[in-house]
Amino acid sequence: MAEIKEIPHEEIRRQYRPRVVDSRISQLLRISGGIKITGCKWCGKSWTGVVHSRSSAFIGTESNRKVAEMDPELVLRGEEPRLIDEWQDVPNLWDVARMNMDFSARKGMYIFTGSSVPRGKSTSHTGTGRFATVTMRPMSLFESGDSNGSVSLSGLFDGTAVVSSPSKMSYETAVKFICRGGWPGSLSMDYNDALIIPQLYSESLIGSDLLKLDDVKRDPGIMEGLLHSLARNNATAAKVPVLAADMAKGDCAVSEQTVRDYMEALKRVFVIEEQLPWVPSLRSRKRMRTSPKRHFTDPSLAVACMGAGPAMIQNDPNTAGFLFESLCYRDLSVYSSVFGGRIKHYLDDSGLEVDSIVEYGDGRWGAVEVKMGYNEADKAAANLLRLKNKLADETVNPSFLMVLCATGGAAYMRKDGVAVVPVDCLGP
Repeated sequence: MAEIKEIPHEEIRRQYRPRVVDSRISQLLRISGGIKITGCKWCGKSWTGVVHSRSSAFIGTESNRKVAEMDPELVLRGEEPRLIDEWQDVPNLWDVARMNMDFSARKGMYIFTGSSVPRGKSTSHTGTGRFATVTMRPMSLFESGDSNGSVSLSGLFDGTAVVSSPSKMSYETAVKFICRGGWPGSLSMDYNDALIIPQLYSESLIGSDLLKLDDVKRDPGIMEGLLHSLARNNATAAKVPVLAADMAKGDCAVSEQTVRDYMEALKRVFVIEEQLPWVPSLRSRKRMRTSPKRHFTDPSLAVACMGAGPAMIQNDPNTAGFLFESLCYRDLSVYSSVFGGRIKHYLDDSGLEVDSIVEYGDGRWGAVEVKMGYNEADKAAANLLRLKNKLADETVNPSFLMVLCATGGAAYMRKDGVAVVPVDCLGP
């Protein structure tokens, strides 16, 4: 008789380190028939799914996958919420689960986790109205225990005063956090051992991972070249022609369409994220630049794809600055996810640019400039105030203005109302 092997729940719960997204998952399970947790490999989706479920099936094993293909109802049967981990290996599970939710109308029936997006026609229904989606990322500094969280992002939105809070961050420490990344499995490792994780990840992208995505054969050399180019252009709005030209070696040209196709595959496995441009209001008269900025889901992947390490990054402050911006983008994305927030960027036709706009669904927003050092706070604050003044006649005022930095003594509020916050003081 077919049998589904369960995940060891109690052992995982004992070792689990709480995640910011936990409260959002609990809320969505109360109001939706099921939730889908998406995100890159190794970011902790399975363990988080286990903590919020009462039974489970891991489809990643060959035996469980075969059972799922023969009898999806058997796999979906169990105490609810029922976790189906790596469900995309058997996409039919999605349609059967959706049908079960339609017939029962119960809440919190299923938790589906997956590290890739199935091909467009793999499922017959989008899941709209049945599954709520939660995106997980590698750990923020607060989740890994490297930020004291004394300055709350939600508190900034609510007008809570910024209390002076000491920082332990230095330029060298920031580089170490960039290169190590936020991988849950690395936190108990020796630092040099932890550096191997993003290297292994990048190697898997060049090798078998993207072949398993959709059985499309991709040239490892082209993928390696694209990853290197994306890493070199990390946290920028470099367009496809720029990436294609950067990848060209001698007479070996790469077409722009190939770059687009390979980049789409990287987005489907949640390795590359696009930071979309922010438009102040629906009726804004400002002319905006519309190109997205691209980030690796964790800055350590960009380091690995460049073939670099802590010493090389530390000796290149310009590259370190772009990588630090991605670290801050990751952490702001994690902290704002509790409220369904999104992180965008601002660039208008006058050349005014702001690194990140934290936008909530109710119209509130805050502006963030990212700088490696305290010595750049004056320039960054002036830029933020310029944005505020420029938009005063056509949009709601920002809830906060913040300079997020890597070095400095403490978090504090400037007389002009701009918060200066070391990233190891920021939390949800």
